[in-house]
Amino acid sequence: MAVEPFKVDIPDTVLQDLKQRLARTRWPDDFGNDQWQYGANTAYMKELCSYWEKQYDWRKAEAEINSFSQFRTTIQGMPIHFIHERGKGPNPKPLIMSHGWPWTFWDLKKVIRPLTDPASFGGDPKDSFDVIVPSLPGFGFSTPLRTTGINFWRTADLWVELMAQLGYPKFYAEGGDWGALVTAQLGHKYADRVLGVYMHLILSLTIFQDAGAPVEDYIGPEEQELLRKNLRFFSEESGYSAIQCTKPQSMANALNDSPAGLASWLVEKRRTWSHSNGDVESRFSKDELCTTATLYWVTQSYGTSARYYYECTHNPWKPSHDRQPVVESPTGLADFAHEVANLPRAWSARYHNLKHYTKFAKGGHFAPMEEPEALVADIRKFFRSL
Repeated sequence: MAVEPFKVDIPDTVLQDLKQRLARTRWPDDFGNDQWQYGANTAYMKELCSYWEKQYDWRKAEAEINSFSQFRTTIQGMPIHFIHERGKGPNPKPLIMSHGWPWTFWDLKKVIRPLTDPASFGGDPKDSFDVIVPSLPGFGFSTPLRTTGINFWRTADLWVELMAQLGYPKFYAEGGDWGALVTAQLGHKYADRVLGVYMHLILSLTIFQDAGAPVEDYIGPEEQELLRKNLRFFSEESGYSAIQCTKPQSMANALNDSPAGLASWLVEKRRTWSHSNGDVESRFSKDELCTTATLYWVTQSYGTSARYYYECTHNPWKPSHDRQPVVESPTGLADFAHEVANLPRAWSARYHNLKHYTKFAKGGHFAPMEEPEALVADIRKFFRSL
């Protein structure tokens, strides 16, 4: 399982084809959709896709990505791409950070260097980390994925192998969205080697089996409002999940062929799930939106990223032990006010070996992009305490 240096170098022909497809987009009629209540607003998507075609500079983004140390390896027959940046401090802690959907590894770009080199960002060198940011299997450059059954708990097994391969028999872990479930699984199954876990989405490992904790775990007015928020998400925002949990390949056939369709599917979630107050560009620039869409497009990874949902529901999570708490590694949790769903602190304190809990008034589902400085400071504070 050789680890080989990796550089992104997308052929010109792929980029030219992308521009041609954008120019030929057949847009649908759209009306009564100013608030995006029917889905992606077509007028905005026309504007963004015109920018993507005519002004966006992929080569600039590619050069920025390649300024990080990237590698590829093969684990259990699957290609795994990852960033591996060494810490600049007296004793860097190994930290693997896992992203989600519709994210890519690049959603962590703003936190990697502050975590590896805190002194350059006004911090203490003693808080330095060796940061490893893999692309989830079937996402981005961890492609092509030709293995079925790969979900968050299988990914945790892969990460343990990856970290051992890199010389880290014991390590720390962090994640959001799918990455939070990968990280929680690491803290559940591998507490003997995972020295601490930090998540900024608080869910049960059985979330796709029982939609989270039972109602009696919601106590008091604040928890009741949290329950209502969670129910709103599952009733109004889970259509994407229903499709990707059941028939992801049907969507893949469409979105692998239409960059405008792919961007609409991804950008609508950026707007709705972030703390954007309805203005997606208050949180993500056009360039950032186009880079995300381009990473999915050039790697043709939408289909296998969507299958991650199918593989979770059709290969249900099974516990590795029946002890309490379920997540035994020392746990830090971050509750961002505009996260799409979270379980209450009282439940979290029973489910995890909870050592650290922080509530944030700002920020949504994409914390590393939305509130990177606050997230970095809290990660440092928690792992410093260990």
